[in-house]
Amino acid sequence: MHPAKSVILFTTTSGAGAGLLIWLGLFGLAGRLSPEMFFHIVAFGLAFVLVTMGLLSSVFHLGHPERAWRALSQWRSSWLSREGVTALATYPLAAGYAVTLYELGFAHIITKMMGLAAIVSASLFIVCTGMIYASLRPIRAWANPYVPSGYLLFALMTGAILLALLQAMFGGNYIPATGFTIGLLAMGFMHKLGYWRFIDQTSSGSTPETATGLGHLGQVRLLEGPHSEANYLMQEMGFRIARKHAHALRRVVLIAGFIVPSLALVAAFIVSGAGIFVILLAAVFCAVGMVVERWLFFAEAKHTVAMYYGAPSA
Repeated sequence: MHPAKSVILFTTTSGAGAGLLIWLGLFGLAGRLSPEMFFHIVAFGLAFVLVTMGLLSSVFHLGHPERAWRALSQWRSSWLSREGVTALATYPLAAGYAVTLYELGFAHIITKMMGLAAIVSASLFIVCTGMIYASLRPIRAWANPYVPSGYLLFALMTGAILLALLQAMFGGNYIPATGFTIGLLAMGFMHKLGYWRFIDQTSSGSTPETATGLGHLGQVRLLEGPHSEANYLMQEMGFRIARKHAHALRRVVLIAGFIVPSLALVAAFIVSGAGIFVILLAAVFCAVGMVVERWLFFAEAKHTVAMYYGAPSA
């Protein structure tokens, strides 16, 4: 599949923002957030900005952005619609939680109710985003359990690293958030290896023989291309990346997205006074790794329609 910049921006920034909201909810209900008003403004503001940036980029990816509001009415059958509904629901719930957390305190029943509602809504938003791709059965690399679980895991991972950075910047106790991030980085590393092993070792159930119904006659091959030049389907759904380039980019993902951030966060425990610097370094490398990871997520996906244009498999 052709990696669209707007979708890459959407899935990375909105995931990080929603993940940060989840951790703000969990840490807030546990009484582990800084009581300073400026911290609340910056933390929740950053989460809202990241989610909003992602949503706006996804809207501009549509052919008719002015009709985006109509998608919200299809929530009974469309994961895209459910994503929009849960995203819009997250804003007032998270904002209400931020206000009650600061005004009433983390122990108040209203704060707890708002916090739990915001956590659930943000989590559903991330899962719905992953299910948009996991529900597309013609794309083997997406229609599997690794995709929605990966979206949620990586959102929690990037959100946790942002929370650790904010805690360090405002003089709070960043150790718990840093510890959670290291654990999530290890889980993400293993998850990504498992996902790549899956797409490398499995094949699509569809073949040219099953698609045409002529398998009983032998191997089916393309005699002549359906078009004399590239068309939309070939550009968007027949995108190809060389295996050597994919393997090189996979190494970039593992090193920049997981290994370097993990080492930097471990240094935050060891090197006294270097917390902000090393956590910022970890956040920057992790962001780069996640952008490359998401680019590969699209570039390595093959749609079965490519078999009608000569691809041996999907």
